[in-house]
Amino acid sequence: MSVLVVGSLAYDSVDSPEGSIREALGGSATYAGLACQFHLDRLKRPKASLVGVVGSDFRDRDRMILDEAGLDLSGLQVSEGKTFRWEGSYHGSMAEAVTKATHLNVFEHFRPEVAQELSTPNVVFCANLHPAIQSSVMDQTSPRRLTMLDSMNLWIDIAKDELLDVMKRSDLVIINDGEVRMLAEEENIVRAMTKLSHQTSTTTLVVKRGEHGVIALHEGQWIALPAYPSEDLTDPTGCGDSFAGALAAHLSLGEGAIGLEELKRGLAIATVTASFTLTSFGTDSLRNLTQEQFERRMLDYAAMIALP
Repeated sequence: MSVLVVGSLAYDSVDSPEGSIREALGGSATYAGLACQFHLDRLKRPKASLVGVVGSDFRDRDRMILDEAGLDLSGLQVSEGKTFRWEGSYHGSMAEAVTKATHLNVFEHFRPEVAQELSTPNVVFCANLHPAIQSSVMDQTSPRRLTMLDSMNLWIDIAKDELLDVMKRSDLVIINDGEVRMLAEEENIVRAMTKLSHQTSTTTLVVKRGEHGVIALHEGQWIALPAYPSEDLTDPTGCGDSFAGALAAHLSLGEGAIGLEELKRGLAIATVTASFTLTSFGTDSLRNLTQEQFERRMLDYAAMIALP
């Protein structure tokens, strides 16, 4: 198995200046898994596996979407009750979502159980989860190459020490620019990343900056890439998760320590993938993405940043 993705599956209701959608398939594991599997298929690599929980109301057609994408769903738990719901809205530049309501439902008591046959992938990606749950996943897995994790400001507010501890166990951490400033208690992003990298001894720290691209600190060396310019901003939900899933797929190909150029190319692939996610509500653009569309945009982006 190439990648194990552990996170949420949800039904999202979103309002943006471009319209709205109700009860759309979403969640961190959904977006990350779909993006990851797209690239694994493109590269003819073994499939990704999802570990998550849904309620008894999870629609058959949504399970079919994940199954037909090629994802291994053997780690998907079904519990009596309702699937996780999130309601949010975007305004102005749509740089950040405003949460209207969160109904954890069965996700509130989610405790991942990783089967033995899923415990040794090339890459483990712990999507946005409580740090204690991420730590539990790490206890149950032995990735052949690396462990990645994502997080959010909520855990910085209520479980900062636990988050810092689990970051110390991770080979690659993905957070956004606001979160790195919160964690490091430093407004300058370069100083914040340097401080956090030293504090956690994380080999690779990747900071998402929305429309301003991504910046990464890898073993003392810096990478900075722009976002792919797009006019078709409809719904940014899941962009960060699809970014992470694409990066996990790319890094699952290699062996040993991550190289700087390998990471740069992976970040470029992840950036281009996320640029498709935001062009539709829900997972539609990601699910309907073709290899030809991706390769064409990737060539445009590579030319733009002079990627070798």
